[in-house]
Amino acid sequence: MSILERYILSVFLTRRFYLSIIACICLYIVSFFVSVLIVLPPIVFTCIIILTLADYAILFFSRTQPSAQRIVPERLSNGDENSITIRVKNNMPYTLHIEVIDELPEQLQIRDLKKYGVFKTAEEKLFFYTIRPLQRGEYFFGRLLLFASTNLGLVQRKIMQPADIMVPVYPSFLQLRKYQLRSHATIQTEAGTKRMRKIGHSMEFEQIKDYVTGDDIRTLNWKASARKGGLMINTFSDERSQQVYCIIDKGRLMKMPFHGLTLLDHAINSCLVISDVCLNKQDRVGVITFSNKMGTVLAAEKKATQKSTILEVLYNQKTDFLESDFEKLYTLVRSRIKQRSLLILYTNFESLGGLKRQLDYLRSLAGHHLLLVVFFENTELNVLTNQDAANLEDVYIKTVAQKFAFEKKLIVKELMKHGILTLLTTPQRLTIDSLNKYLELKARQAL
Repeated sequence: MSILERYILSVFLTRRFYLSIIACICLYIVSFFVSVLIVLPPIVFTCIIILTLADYAILFFSRTQPSAQRIVPERLSNGDENSITIRVKNNMPYTLHIEVIDELPEQLQIRDLKKYGVFKTAEEKLFFYTIRPLQRGEYFFGRLLLFASTNLGLVQRKIMQPADIMVPVYPSFLQLRKYQLRSHATIQTEAGTKRMRKIGHSMEFEQIKDYVTGDDIRTLNWKASARKGGLMINTFSDERSQQVYCIIDKGRLMKMPFHGLTLLDHAINSCLVISDVCLNKQDRVGVITFSNKMGTVLAAEKKATQKSTILEVLYNQKTDFLESDFEKLYTLVRSRIKQRSLLILYTNFESLGGLKRQLDYLRSLAGHHLLLVVFFENTELNVLTNQDAANLEDVYIKTVAQKFAFEKKLIVKELMKHGILTLLTTPQRLTIDSLNKYLELKARQAL
């Protein structure tokens, strides 16, 4: 830091200084009419200047200065309140009044965040505040600005504390804690109970054992029988590890914002929770994104690192302003997913005509897999349909809103008519409704 920046550009005269000067000017005016006071204004003005210079010397010629540190998580959760801490310490040998300004990322559009405290010698304080990011991506925090003044309060010193840092904002991983109990409750067993193995005829191989009377002869393993010299059969257990794919539409209709988040962000947050629950259920989970062209394709796995991999995949997904190509989605699913799987498709249809353009591809997907189409109610339309009409214009607006709301119900009926599972929900209830639907399908072994 140059001498000019340190001793000149960092000086700020306070409100108390200007009030003192104004009082001195008023005293000069009064002394013009009262001759007895003629010697008082110069004395007062001289005292103000001396005190100001003394205040400046105390603040700027000390060997030490206040310090500050920002404590921020390694990653932030999109759409949630994230806690930030600022630690400030007075390293000077006298009491200071310190105002702290944090340079927040431009995405937050917050310019008035200030913290104030009185610090005794060597005293340290913590300031807390929360931020709620509404976009995924990289958030750049800037410097910490400290404005320090003594008890005289005539001069302020600006201290710029380097604290530049980039913090990534990920999909809402804080929601995982909210649904953790629900996801674990059905897979834990009571202590002291014996775990019984149920034998079934699914695709999950259990073991080869000797044939006994009553066993199904269709499961005879002829190669093992030839090697053993006796009849051997294959046994299978009920299949627990099933494939689940979360398919996220990134087309233009997913750009619509509700409560500060786009539909794409709501879908990504829900996908993250569903993936966590599926992994706890020992299912294999994968993710597919698409718009006018195919995006990310993450194969279904149930390994320990799959959740963090999904989080990284969803981190930088962005909405396109183009029409989504469901034909390419169908082609990719048919070529890459060979085993029958549960496909949870997060998309949006605003009209029955928009659905019918894609219906053939959805029917083809439902013919090979268990397809669940999740799309959104327009909560803004619900407000319009429920409000009273005060004039003719309000009648027209309410009628159009009711038409669009009714069309959403027609879309549900059209999908169900073709045997496609459907979930119409609001953006606020997307996660809980999707989770309940998955648990329902899992409970009745629909896959």
